[in-house]
Amino acid sequence: MVVYAGQGEVKRTMALLWRVPKDKVSPGPKQALTVDEVVDAAIALADAEGMNAVSMRTVGKLLGRSGMALYTYVPSKSELVDLMYDRALGELPTEYDLSDGWRPAVVAWANDYWAFFLKHPWVLQVSTARPVLGPNEFASIDTLVRLLDGIGLPALKQRRAVGTLANFVRGAAQMIAETRQAPGATGVSDDDWWYARSAALQEIVPDVDERFPAVARVEAEGATPSDQCDETPYLEREAALTFKAGLVVILDGIEAAITKENP
Repeated sequence: MVVYAGQGEVKRTMALLWRVPKDKVSPGPKQALTVDEVVDAAIALADAEGMNAVSMRTVGKLLGRSGMALYTYVPSKSELVDLMYDRALGELPTEYDLSDGWRPAVVAWANDYWAFFLKHPWVLQVSTARPVLGPNEFASIDTLVRLLDGIGLPALKQRRAVGTLANFVRGAAQMIAETRQAPGATGVSDDDWWYARSAALQEIVPDVDERFPAVARVEAEGATPSDQCDETPYLEREAALTFKAGLVVILDGIEAAITKENP
């Protein structure tokens, strides 16, 4: 399920994201909750049960309130999604040690970003096609931009490098998140799924290796040695190894671009 941000009332959403106080405070007793408490409860629910479990009613129940009571703080689920996404991004570090150069710092950033997605897999359902434009989203982008400042890339190439890195880490994390969710969503374990499909493929298409020799060669020659002590599911392990290897390739490419710009 893909969730698009920015579907709520524009000015109200921006005011909530940036915590701009209302022009006028209504008279009456002090409110029992805060916007942050509502958003934190929604994040906890999404972490535990996924984005599909989040509604104004379920969040209200978690807080001991009715769903209607939450509209005092957040107008609708549309605004709530934006607030959840931006508040979660606030967990990411914004400062990295550059004393050893940009590359180790970017590796540290990538590992933190990767771990963030695996901690909050529901964030991967929020499409980046329409950004939230909240303070923590800006801060997360600014962090990576600053890590690549002054390394010898012109602004346009720096911008493309930032986009490539962010999209790569998100995509790599999504593979693991979906691998972890698949057994619960389908009722079939990874092992059972692969055994059944692999056996059927060999039976129905016995010449598959001859049809696709390049794939067969890479699979045979590039197979990852098994680790008897590692109980991580195969696909999850492969995704983690691909993430590490792919990051090296991207960083090598950035270094090559720097050399080209500064011969």
